[in-house]
Amino acid sequence: MKITDNLEPIMNTLDEMDRVFQLEIETLINVRENLNDAYAEAVEILFRCSGKVIVTGVGKSGLIGQKIASTMISTGTPAFYLHPSDAMHGDMGIIKNGDVLLVISKSGESEEFLSILNYVRNIGVPAVSITANPTSTLQRNSDLVLITPVIQEACPLNLAPTSSTTAALVVGDALAMALMKLRDFKPENFALFHPGGQLGKRILMTVANIMRSGEANPVISAEDSIKNMLCEITSKRSGAVSVTDHDGYLLGLVTDYDIRKVLEQGQDLLSMIIPDVMNSNPSYVFADEKAAKTLQLMEDRERPFLVLPVLDRATEKVVGMVHLHDLVAKGL
Repeated sequence: MKITDNLEPIMNTLDEMDRVFQLEIETLINVRENLNDAYAEAVEILFRCSGKVIVTGVGKSGLIGQKIASTMISTGTPAFYLHPSDAMHGDMGIIKNGDVLLVISKSGESEEFLSILNYVRNIGVPAVSITANPTSTLQRNSDLVLITPVIQEACPLNLAPTSSTTAALVVGDALAMALMKLRDFKPENFALFHPGGQLGKRILMTVANIMRSGEANPVISAEDSIKNMLCEITSKRSGAVSVTDHDGYLLGLVTDYDIRKVLEQGQDLLSMIIPDVMNSNPSYVFADEKAAKTLQLMEDRERPFLVLPVLDRATEKVVGMVHLHDLVAKGL
């Protein structure tokens, strides 16, 4: 068997995947070329919504609807995904005056929508639909229709929702992003909605949230003995200790590096005093500074800082110590 014989199935697979990409790209281009005033009107309706955007869809369209609702929620637009079956069994009551209904359906002929559309019409809630069928029941019963022309699904049988769901997804993303800009939604707002994500941590987390403080803060006075200094560094597992005066103001910093330097020079460490060992002009950060900025400060030098004393900005007294490893461990 020739080596090229083994490659033929792989090449056929790649060709098929390329065909799917091409069809879905062409679908998106076609949808973009059919953008019209209805899309701008849809954004205005959603923007002026005083309640929630209730997103609904069946099957694959329902999954797309869930994603669109989730994207809106995280970018400043109150939204909720309502499954049509749940709506038929009591959850219809979640739709209130001030809400907007956003329906997603390629065919626009799913019977599950009819009861929801009748209900929202009776209570005066506008219905916006995303569909590929401009003459559908959904189109006739909606206040505004966004047509996503789909010539062909990427499915080889032209059956499984592929191109159509991609089109609906991108339209939903476009609506959400347009609303995001209208609301002047800033990174700080995004971070508040995503406190567990990396962006949220980078924007919200301060040194005070990470620093070793209280009993975990390695600190000694300038009059302490070298033995006490070594015990403090070892017990706090910090690799350094802040040196303060009796009022808590920073006088210096002793790190493992400072201790090694003394030993390498052949000096008797235990016979020395703290001021002889410490760096009397150490770098430091304030507790209210952003943790991400502090990480950058510690890393952006030829020899990164492993530790930095932390000062209270108001009093300028030592309140903690921040370790590079702690910042990295927080996912910054």
